Amino acid sequence: MVCTMAFLRALLRSARSFRYGPRLSAGLPGDDTVLLDAPDERLSPALVAAALGDFEPAAKLLAMTRDAAEWEVRDRCLTGLTVFADSRDAWLTDWLAAAPRDPDALLVKAALAVRRAWASPAHAELLRAAGPLITAAAEADPRDPVPWRLALDHARGTHAGHTVFGMLWEQAVRRCPHHHGCHLAALEYLSASWYGSHRECLDFAERAAEDAAPDSLAQVLPVRAAFGLLTDERAAGRTTSVQDDRIDAAADRAIGFSALFPVGDPWPAEARNVLAYVLAARGRTAEALEQFRLIGPYATSFPWARVSDDALGGFLDTRAEVRLRAGSCAPSRGRSGHGGPGGH
Repeated sequence: MVCTMAFLRALLRSARSFRYGPRLSAGLPGDDTVLLDAPDERLSPALVAAALGDFEPAAKLLAMTRDAAEWEVRDRCLTGLTVFADSRDAWLTDWLAAAPRDPDALLVKAALAVRRAWASPAHAELLRAAGPLITAAAEADPRDPVPWRLALDHARGTHAGHTVFGMLWEQAVRRCPHHHGCHLAALEYLSASWYGSHRECLDFAERAAEDAAPDSLAQVLPVRAAFGLLTDERAAGRTTSVQDDRIDAAADRAIGFSALFPVGDPWPAEARNVLAYVLAARGRTAEALEQFRLIGPYATSFPWARVSDDALGGFLDTRAEVRLRAGSCAPSRGRSGHGGPGGH
């Protein structure tokens, strides 16, 4: 059934491409060239080496980010290495055997434990067991905010109260006031799905964006909060005019952030993917199509994995729908529209 649906999607995409011609495809890479979560030029060599059992490039990469205090880059590299280690971890085992106190090896070890815990139905119990690993990673380099991002995710999964979470948050922002990963962890904790509400999420995200530089990833926090509201089945079709205005303001802020980066830049790719979804959901078709053009070939698992069992398929289907909507001159739902793209 899954194969059949994928085949039907491919047929529909081909039909749309022929029907609406090259005009609407201008600037959009072909479906077969779009990559999901493609590593950048810094991470790629480390992943290739790890696949061959060599941990040295990964160790050098993370050490470089730590020495230069490139905390955002460090967190992204950690995520890519952790995802890879989840399926092939022999290189990490060798690294820990060779350097058991290496701050970077300890960080990957802790991140992998947290990732695997979250994947289990018994995640709360497994996360508690991972607690000492996070502590060891944090103590290995007290300057590093990234272990505190893990600690914040850990606190959410172990049902920590607001007081405990607040203490961890203070430690995180003391090390890096605008660290994106830590802010995302806080946003998730404050979400309506966990221990907060959509209003709290939007309040937190808007304040963080106002305090940050225009080119900071904090500028996309409000559109992340807006995504949470738009994809909440309990709120679907029932947003208030005030919420609609805040969603559109979040999208406008994210558009300004996106405009600071060139077409096909992998750095803002996830931000652009989220923004494209929100714009499509709001019926802002031309703006959504522009974000898909700026994204280029860099699809990201978030947000599409949250709204589809097939993240890449969700990206391609929504892009095709936006292109179709733009070409058909169908009436837009406008800035007061509700619901998600692609019928999600």
